Amino acid sequence: MNWYLQNGKDSDVVISSRVRLARNLDKIPFKTRASKEDMQKVLNKIEEITPSLGYGLKFLKLKDIDDITKLTLIEKHVISPDFAIDKEEIGAILINEEENICIMINEEDHLRLQVFSSGMDLENLKNLIVEIDEKIDGLLDYAFSEQYGYLTACPTNVGTGMRASVMVHLPALTLTGNITKVLNVVNGFGMNIRGIYGEGTQSQGDIYQISNNQSLGITENEIIKNLKTITEKVIEQERLARKYLAKNQIELEDRVYRAYGTLAFSKKLTSEECRNLMSIIKLGTDLGIIKELNDSKVSKINLYTQVGNLQKYLGKNLDAYERDIKRSEVIKQIISE
Repeated sequence: MNWYLQNGKDSDVVISSRVRLARNLDKIPFKTRASKEDMQKVLNKIEEITPSLGYGLKFLKLKDIDDITKLTLIEKHVISPDFAIDKEEIGAILINEEENICIMINEEDHLRLQVFSSGMDLENLKNLIVEIDEKIDGLLDYAFSEQYGYLTACPTNVGTGMRASVMVHLPALTLTGNITKVLNVVNGFGMNIRGIYGEGTQSQGDIYQISNNQSLGITENEIIKNLKTITEKVIEQERLARKYLAKNQIELEDRVYRAYGTLAFSKKLTSEECRNLMSIIKLGTDLGIIKELNDSKVSKINLYTQVGNLQKYLGKNLDAYERDIKRSEVIKQIISE
């Protein structure tokens, strides 16, 4: 079972963890100043070393991946939306069967190494990505400065080049009106808190992405430790808000079961409706209110009701109206499993 269908540590609040490293190859201009020939050189070098890396990684050119598959990878947060719609088609990915490792080639930097896990798993992800990074470093020369560290296209990534992040589900803080206060505190501690697709995006279904905003003058271990500390505080606040909501049991159960009734018995649902309903339903499942669902079914519904993954799951292209009908059918099927 792939990581995005699993449940990990603290998965009632922390949906997933990711650690990313930005790297560039020495003596090749950064993408912002590179020619198409330069970018092709990067692709050739990475394709050449792929068999030596292991981990079951496969080299796939972006132009050879169909649009639906690209969309499924965006929805799983494995590739970025901007990377997927690159018109020059000079990108590629290295990805394994489990999809917990994905290296984007010629995104903003020559290489964006990424590792993923369900729940709170930052330490293990850091160890894995350092291992992969050292393998690549032994085969290729990185752009590196003794004074500044790893050199990157964006100044905010210079230094370690590390961006660690967690996706958190905070419905109770939203319902109790405390979400803004918590978001401000997180930002005040040198962290970014954004929508689920990163910078410039909105929260969807009460899901937020927390990540470090500093990579220069700080070690990889410090980045992980700081993010872990802040996330633990957010988990604590969300769980306290859930306890507060549970004091008014009838009101909470009514809200949860109204959402579940709409989800389970509607004939058609838009992806936005589904996402908003699932936020309350996941809360109800985590609190033991909804007995008809479990963590596995919630994860499946969250994944297979998204536009790309719904079509991939059913094996056919659908227009918006057809998707809304099929979405309800797939939900009923997952609930009855």
